[in-house]
Amino acid sequence: MNEQEAALRVEELTKALKKYREAYYQQDAPLISDYDYDMLEQELKELETQFPSLLQADSPTQTVGGRAEKRFAQVAHAAPLLSLEDAFDYDDLAAFRNRLVKAGVDEPLLLAEPKMDGLSLAVTYRDGRFAAAATRGDGMVGEDVTANVAAIASLPKQLKRPLPLLTVRGEAYIPKTLFAQLNTDREEAGETLFANPRNAAAGSIRQLDPKVTASRNLHLYFYDIIESSGLPQPASQSELLDILADLGLPVNPKRRLCPDLESMTAYMEQMREERHALEYDIDGMVFKLDPLPPRQLLGATGKFPRWAIAYKFPPEQAETRVEAIEVGVGRTGALTPTAHLAPVLLAGSTISRATLHNEDNIRDKDIRIGDTVIIQKAGDVIPEVVRVLPEKRTGAEQVFAMPENCPVCCSPTMRLEGEAARRCVNESCPARLYEAIVHFVSKKAMDIDGLGPMIVRQLLDAGLVQDVAGLYSLTQEQLAVLDRLGEKSAANLTAAIDASRSRGLARLLFGLGIRHVGERAGKVLSARYKDIYELMAADEAELTAIDEIGPIMAASIAGWFAKAPNKELIRRLADAGVDMQGEGGKETAAGPLRDKTVVISGTLPGIGREEAKALLEAAGAKVSGSVSRKTDYLLLGENPGSKLEKANSLGVATVSWEQMQELMAEGQA
Repeated sequence: MNEQEAALRVEELTKALKKYREAYYQQDAPLISDYDYDMLEQELKELETQFPSLLQADSPTQTVGGRAEKRFAQVAHAAPLLSLEDAFDYDDLAAFRNRLVKAGVDEPLLLAEPKMDGLSLAVTYRDGRFAAAATRGDGMVGEDVTANVAAIASLPKQLKRPLPLLTVRGEAYIPKTLFAQLNTDREEAGETLFANPRNAAAGSIRQLDPKVTASRNLHLYFYDIIESSGLPQPASQSELLDILADLGLPVNPKRRLCPDLESMTAYMEQMREERHALEYDIDGMVFKLDPLPPRQLLGATGKFPRWAIAYKFPPEQAETRVEAIEVGVGRTGALTPTAHLAPVLLAGSTISRATLHNEDNIRDKDIRIGDTVIIQKAGDVIPEVVRVLPEKRTGAEQVFAMPENCPVCCSPTMRLEGEAARRCVNESCPARLYEAIVHFVSKKAMDIDGLGPMIVRQLLDAGLVQDVAGLYSLTQEQLAVLDRLGEKSAANLTAAIDASRSRGLARLLFGLGIRHVGERAGKVLSARYKDIYELMAADEAELTAIDEIGPIMAASIAGWFAKAPNKELIRRLADAGVDMQGEGGKETAAGPLRDKTVVISGTLPGIGREEAKALLEAAGAKVSGSVSRKTDYLLLGENPGSKLEKANSLGVATVSWEQMQELMAEGQA
């Protein structure tokens, strides 16, 4: 390749990589796999090395990640948050060690850690309390995500020692099992799926509503100190991690000191085998020079430090054949195509099925029955078809089309504008009924222990139930004749059904399976209305005015309760003694802030957010997570974020914590 040809290819690669970065970092919706991206960037790097005149300062090989989104306040980092140089084989690792030796580091001692595939964050504590958090952004400027990170339950809100200042770098991640459930819920709702756990973590933190972040159950591991005051200077990376652990910050226990190349490769191979058993997703191993003093001499490029490297595991993929495509029907009527595959061993298990998500995915990848395909596990959990191998087609492959009629009840199917899922329109569809009952009895809904999918199927096949209300008419004698249920099990199940009558309105609303109404929405509605009948009488405008209930959810709720069969279902559930009382009719606490709505923004001086919330509620206030026209006070702390701008635009009064304490003490609200 001559320089002119190289210039054309460099331009092509640069344009493509910038496009892929935009999708990955700004939209949290990657267009290609991490491995394919790495290979393109590696090709660009090799061309720039071969033809130095083609290297540009803004090349993807010279710049870090993404950029700070304008919808978030921007935060300048105290020190650059750099990326890491990639290694793809043992030769790359050997070359890295040799560079350290040539730079004057004799017998380099390296600390190996799993390379977690999450979202990089800078988290700040002031006087020992959580104060702020920001994304990496472009390495110099990130996004202020303080309110969202504060909603992560696993984040320590207070250090074990009250340091004046500590900013640490860490990785937020979503556990694999929760990632799988999150995508299952999104698929059932017809929402876009997360491509991988990193995508899910980023999408969860870069939210405008912190309650969405809180619902995702994120976790964090910390691994570096960006700036500090009141801490002794650690001598090594190992000591640095011990200091973080002593302060109460979670650090990854899967780390090992490696004195030579052999120990590096041995631990790497061990972790390659163990990765599937980890609760989080990893895509490689990070090797850092353990002693800290030599790092100052080695320095960094504009993109990564010279004292660390990231070995990327090659993607675990397998080749197999699509033998058939089956369409299932969920409780909301969503049709989900699933590929039946020739069984193949992948990432420690035999795979014979893979979800194809929706008809757009099938069309975009041109997946046909009979195709030879490459599959992998998204986040080591969910089997997915990565791509088709068209060169292996024989001409006998069959193009697949989603059915115009439901494969279970033969009713018409339809796809609403803006949705990815096609749906069966028949609410009495047997498949929808089965999934609806399985959801209704699940642990987070009515929690009927012992009533699993197999028992639900038997109840439907025997004609013992026609809807969820029918569960409450079942007798011990009827249950005892089912397969795998004797007298004792039937008695236990009858007791469990009876106990579920008192779960409360919030769980009932979630269990009814109203589209877009999840656990959180059920709690919000239960807190607002005294009973289900008051909720049934609410129109869309009233529902939309409730914090956290948007127009799409409001339309879904009002539409569901407007249907005669659903009204009849509620009547039958009520006749069965199911509790339909909410919290909205109960008296609010008496106090100076009674009937006032308060929103907290920023870090309050000398008190944690949860403690402040408890005091406000004790004074009679309702503490909300978002500013609206119904907000009475915005309680301002340090680094308040975007809520202040919205409060100002709506004319909401802003008060300091000191002023709020005076209001609570003097009763002047």
